[in-house]
Amino acid sequence: MVFSSVLFLFLFLPVVVSVYHASPRFARNLWLLAASLFFYAWGETFYVGVMLVSVLANYGLGLAADRFRGGPFGGRILLLTVLLNLGMLGVFKYANFIADNVNVALATLGLATVELSPVHLPIGISFFTFQAMSYVIDVYRGQARVERNPFNVALYIALFPQLIAGPIVRYQDVADQIRERSTSADLFAQGIRRFVIGLGKKVLIANLVAVPADAIFQLPASELTTGLAWLGTICYTLQIYFDFSGYSDMAIGLGLMFGFRFLENFQWPYIARSIKEFWRRWHISLSTWFRDYLYLPLGGNRHGNLRTYFNLVTVFFLCGLWHGASWSFVVWGLYHGAFLVFERTRAGAVVDRMPRPLQHGYTLIVVMIGWVFFRHETLPGALHHLAAMAGFDGGAVPLYPVGYYLQYDLCLALALGIFGATPWLPALAVWYERQDSPALRRAGDIALIAAPLAVLYCAAVVLSAGTHNPFIYFRF
Repeated sequence: MVFSSVLFLFLFLPVVVSVYHASPRFARNLWLLAASLFFYAWGETFYVGVMLVSVLANYGLGLAADRFRGGPFGGRILLLTVLLNLGMLGVFKYANFIADNVNVALATLGLATVELSPVHLPIGISFFTFQAMSYVIDVYRGQARVERNPFNVALYIALFPQLIAGPIVRYQDVADQIRERSTSADLFAQGIRRFVIGLGKKVLIANLVAVPADAIFQLPASELTTGLAWLGTICYTLQIYFDFSGYSDMAIGLGLMFGFRFLENFQWPYIARSIKEFWRRWHISLSTWFRDYLYLPLGGNRHGNLRTYFNLVTVFFLCGLWHGASWSFVVWGLYHGAFLVFERTRAGAVVDRMPRPLQHGYTLIVVMIGWVFFRHETLPGALHHLAAMAGFDGGAVPLYPVGYYLQYDLCLALALGIFGATPWLPALAVWYERQDSPALRRAGDIALIAAPLAVLYCAAVVLSAGTHNPFIYFRF
């Protein structure tokens, strides 16, 4: 079950919200936990057991980490936590990838290969594994209080708004909210507005630009022209942002409906003027997770330039691998790591001296080239796509030219996407707060109600028509 579905919008969510707010306070967490487990089991019936094993294991490890913190046995508990969580992630996410690469090496040596059936990838395992692991680590570090109620730990890991696609929530940020939180009509209304904004991003922009993106990235080399390559890259650049940020908006909005306040996960990344700034704005919960649990423990930037460069490349190598078991993801991570290293060198200082428009252009081009590696499942496919973008299309003859894709709905989605990737709405809100005209105030109040209703109506119409509604998190 996904947020952008008729089943979720008009059955699951109304029932869960209604029962939650009608329940006494002591029963609300249990109801949310039951609803969250049902939500996950709807698409992963058997593999909900994997998540429950993670919950129980990390609950026990959290107790042990608190009990033995500061002693030599505490370090062993921490090591066991990392090995258990990454081991589970490795089995389900990387077993086939490892086997495939081992088989290439074995075949090269003329040895018998390993037979391994495809291993199912449980939805959201990358997200809830990182959350569970961070809980135990924070308890060991003394940055979070240990939770002795196993149902609270289960709710933290399984909470359905952020279960399958993030944001990655730290236990210390929601521990007090799990134990005690309040709701209000105003908070609930904020949650609805935020959820509808995310739904509109996903359904009205991301899903529409996904159609040509998917089609173009699947074209054979003989049909990929320079124009098509650029159109596919632009569409995917908008798709992944509005899909990811839209899902985060929906998660944050759902949290508000139940009294939770999750931290922001995206802050207009496409207006960044460097790759460093891009990563401060893109998937913030993931980038800060890698910073706090990998980059800083490796030494961060405290041991000279060479060690800093090594740490950055290591972090982004693993960041790429976290996104998917494929060499194209690894190359994408190393690519971003290389540009972060470049921006720290004297040569990279040139970027800081460029005019603002050139800084934005540089960042966007680097990011868009990176998305080609991210989207393609194979390195040869990504390299051919980049060659076509550079004008080396080899005289390709497309079955469908660029004009075939540039229909009215796509042009509208592209315009909305480009416009919506800039922070015009917060700027409009700031301007509106400064106005003292009663008529303007009334118009603004009406817009606050009418705009979300219009977006919800349009999204519902699109979803009921059964249009393209991809769930890109299956790969993560």
